[in-house]
Amino acid sequence: MTLDDIRRDRALVQSIDWEMTPEEAITLYLEWGNNWSHGNMVKSGDQTAHYFVIYSWEDPPKVLFIRRNSGGAEELARLEMPPEMGARFLASHRQGVWGLTDEVRGWLEDELN
Repeated sequence: MTLDDIRRDRALVQSIDWEMTPEEAITLYLEWGNNWSHGNMVKSGDQTAHYFVIYSWEDPPKVLFIRRNSGGAEELARLEMPPEMGARFLASHRQGVWGLTDEVRGWLEDELN
């Protein structure tokens, strides 16, 4: 998928969980997660989350759009962020998979509206 593909699917845009982080997804959707301690448990295989993460194992870093349920995760899109934004992200983060920064979230929200 591209940003345009996501933007055109208004139901998909409305389903995005902007607060989901990689850590929270593991807690909620993987059976060995500690979701019992949060009181917020996935109760059915039908529950699905759509969210973005920043993947900085590559230079430039990418924004991944993920669909996750209890059966696993699927990468729906691998997006390029603006080069200067990617450089700022790499200057302040190690390699890894990260939740959205305010800057990246703002850019995505602007692109999808």
